[in-house]
Amino acid sequence: MRRVVVTGVGLITSLGTGTEKSWEAIKAGKCGIKEIESFDTTDSAVKIAGEVTDFDPTEFGIEKKEVKKLARNTQFAIAATKMALEDSGLVIDEKNATKVGTIVSSGIGGIEIFEEQYGTMLEKGTRRISPFTIPAMINNMASGNVGIYFGAKGPNKAVVTACAAGTHSIGDSYEMIKSGRTDAMITGGTEACITKFAINAFANMKALSTRNDAPEKASRPFTADRDGFVMGEGAGVLILEELESAKARGAKIYAEVVGYGETCDAYHITSPAEGGEGAVRAFVMAMEEGNIKPEEVGYINAHGTSTPANDRNETAAIKGAFGDAAYTMNVSSTKGATGHGLGAAGGIEGVILALSIAEGVIPPTINLDNPDPALDLNYTPNEMVKREIEVGMSSSLGFGGHNAVIAMRKYK
Repeated sequence: MRRVVVTGVGLITSLGTGTEKSWEAIKAGKCGIKEIESFDTTDSAVKIAGEVTDFDPTEFGIEKKEVKKLARNTQFAIAATKMALEDSGLVIDEKNATKVGTIVSSGIGGIEIFEEQYGTMLEKGTRRISPFTIPAMINNMASGNVGIYFGAKGPNKAVVTACAAGTHSIGDSYEMIKSGRTDAMITGGTEACITKFAINAFANMKALSTRNDAPEKASRPFTADRDGFVMGEGAGVLILEELESAKARGAKIYAEVVGYGETCDAYHITSPAEGGEGAVRAFVMAMEEGNIKPEEVGYINAHGTSTPANDRNETAAIKGAFGDAAYTMNVSSTKGATGHGLGAAGGIEGVILALSIAEGVIPPTINLDNPDPALDLNYTPNEMVKREIEVGMSSSLGFGGHNAVIAMRKYK
């Protein structure tokens, strides 16, 4: 089987548009969560989110007349892909286009288009629904438009597994290159659903933090007083390539992708299985594929949503999968800084994992000032730590019982 490496990354988060801007802020322990600006929250129980406020799609090759035809999550995907391709130096042309594929996924897709056009129908009638509604809002169009904009003619699809979608996308892309179906993949996650309908729908199921008076402290993974996740938006895109072709063109290599695990809890529509049983199997599956010993893993970028059930059961899953080695590694959740990007989370955190391995740093879990005594791993509280990472992993757990884990190794 062929080896697969990460040669380019692109990142958009509530901390800023651009990989360096977001990554430097994450390492510095900054937070991008603030009061919502995109809609009136007067009658909303939740008034905070991790919005991207510095994004201009025209700066990334999207013509002004095309912007209204593309959902915001698709705009993010195109922009992050442009960053990742430029970072990688990979040129897609007639010689390689059919061997470059795309899997850029969302959990929800273009929900703001649906809300807007449904409102138009109620107010003005069915004839006023935009003919661009369906091709703008459907979930596959982020990936489809990335293929169109950059000329990637290989396999193109979207994975819809809620908050696990981005990690599933990276894992599936890795397997495609490993098996020889493609030579390179554009992959990751994108999401933009900070809308009145989506925020209030999540709020009504008691999933979101209501710490409206302290937005920057609201997302607080692994703390005793965590009270729900904070919605975020953005995109994380990686360029994965077959090792020999990457070396042949002199590409820089962030890390090598070596393992992928995917399982189902078969337990509950929203709650993780008690003890993290499904996540345990996903971690073990990724380690087995990557021929990884538990003690080799130096860092896990955890799903770490800041909900009572997730953080407890994910901690149990890490202990179940790694045994005593769980206490020698660093764990962190970067959602304290970015908010929870839903389908984008795995893509964003896949980029963070690659950067962490390349630079030898562990990004912090911010707001960890009141640790839950029942959670006893090293969650890298509040400040970045320098550490050489031989193997790192990223986990994502989605509504429906979806579990996805990727493993990367320091390239040698």
